[in-house]
Amino acid sequence: MTVQTPEIVAAVDLGSNSFHMLVCSLKDGNLHTLDRIKEMVRLASGLDRKNHLDDATRQRAIACLEKFGQRIRNFPPGSVRIVGTNTLRTAKNAAVFLAEAEAALGHPIHVISGIEEARLIYMGVAHSLESDAGKRFVMDIGGGSTEYIIGSGDQPRRKESLHMGCVSMSNAFFKNGKISEKKFKQAVLFAERELEPIELTYHNRHWDEAIGASGTSRAVDKVIRAASWSNNGITLDGLTEMVMCIVQKKHVDDLDLPDLDPERRSVFPGGAAIIYATFKSLGIEQMKVSDGALREGLIYDLLGRIYNHDIRSETVAALAERYHIDAPHAARIKQTLGYTFSQLSAIFPEQERDNLLQFLNWAAELHEIGHDIAHSQYHKHSSYVIENADMAGFSRQDQIILSTIIRQHRRKFSTKLFKALPAPWNRYTPVLAILLRLAVLLHRNRHDDALPGFVIGIENKTIQLKFPPDWLLKSPLTRADLQQESEYLEAAGYTLDYS
Repeated sequence: MTVQTPEIVAAVDLGSNSFHMLVCSLKDGNLHTLDRIKEMVRLASGLDRKNHLDDATRQRAIACLEKFGQRIRNFPPGSVRIVGTNTLRTAKNAAVFLAEAEAALGHPIHVISGIEEARLIYMGVAHSLESDAGKRFVMDIGGGSTEYIIGSGDQPRRKESLHMGCVSMSNAFFKNGKISEKKFKQAVLFAERELEPIELTYHNRHWDEAIGASGTSRAVDKVIRAASWSNNGITLDGLTEMVMCIVQKKHVDDLDLPDLDPERRSVFPGGAAIIYATFKSLGIEQMKVSDGALREGLIYDLLGRIYNHDIRSETVAALAERYHIDAPHAARIKQTLGYTFSQLSAIFPEQERDNLLQFLNWAAELHEIGHDIAHSQYHKHSSYVIENADMAGFSRQDQIILSTIIRQHRRKFSTKLFKALPAPWNRYTPVLAILLRLAVLLHRNRHDDALPGFVIGIENKTIQLKFPPDWLLKSPLTRADLQQESEYLEAAGYTLDYS
């Protein structure tokens, strides 16, 4: 199927402090910004002690997304990328919120890991700068986490995500907006302790230029410049002057720092403590601020998918090589998957077919990586690695979907695992897993001999396979395997007819 290149693309970042939307026109591979919308939602402030998102914050967030949805709801599938970050990684009732949020936006939302967030942030920064510095250090202070990256050119080399952000730090150390020198020192000490394990790796000896992204860095830069504490970005001397002013106040409402947005006052002390601790721990003297951040990274990552340069395929290839997969065998299975999927494509929505086949092909490449851990129950080892690895380009949902297909490719067929997946994947993945099961079964002998032409059909929970006359009689092992497979599927409520 030929997919038409969209004329307009959009990215939405559901951050722990602010929600951002970026809409761009796309012509001949070139981007032009049409809209930038930001709303400070403070999602992280809505988490209670048990990490449940409260109703007031949820309603405030959905109201914001209803407005975003008016702009992008009718965009075609594949032209919008929406991600959730730390708070949605943490919230125990995130699934409920995500269902409402997807309805408001009209597009799926993917919760990404901190490491994937770091990769996308670096991509956004790299495309926003003209600097030719050899190695860059990038820091992005979000509402609930802070990402640190070292990279060169447009490639991140080291990525880290620490569980501290301007909202969470402000809530923890400046409760009810109260400020004191003691509280600020405690916040800085906490941040320094979080930084301690990565201090040597990210110290200024290992990079040439420091760059800050996100609202906290921009707010600090504006304050320092407006107060004439620095005319060259954020400096340690300028930070020290700013901190001295902060700790003299008793409440965030008293923060009369020049050019500080009143909306940011409540989370400014927490963000200032993180950036001050980072400068001290990593030996930073000066940092410039980038306009690019996560949402820009999302746009450029989306362009890669549109123009057939999907980082996820590169990730799968690297993982397959690392775990020494049998590449010819994976290729045979992929060929058979393509053959069976083409016969069944009508049961899937047209706009989803390429994406579904892509997941099937990734599953074919990775289903045996568990062999490198142990042969026994290798499909479970494969599934575990896929679900828990840092996989560039993949969201948390992507990895769980791929992991589930792989887990189900042999032996017991558990429908319970499919039901736990978000819609519409809870409907698609049982069929995808069955196709992978059959392809693996038909290539169990691992020979290069081509399979005969055969017909496959699936209606409700009945799978029909029809081979050329007498082929199964001449293939007793395959016939025995199909009999065993029919028993596995029957236990899950499916019927496999073959002849």
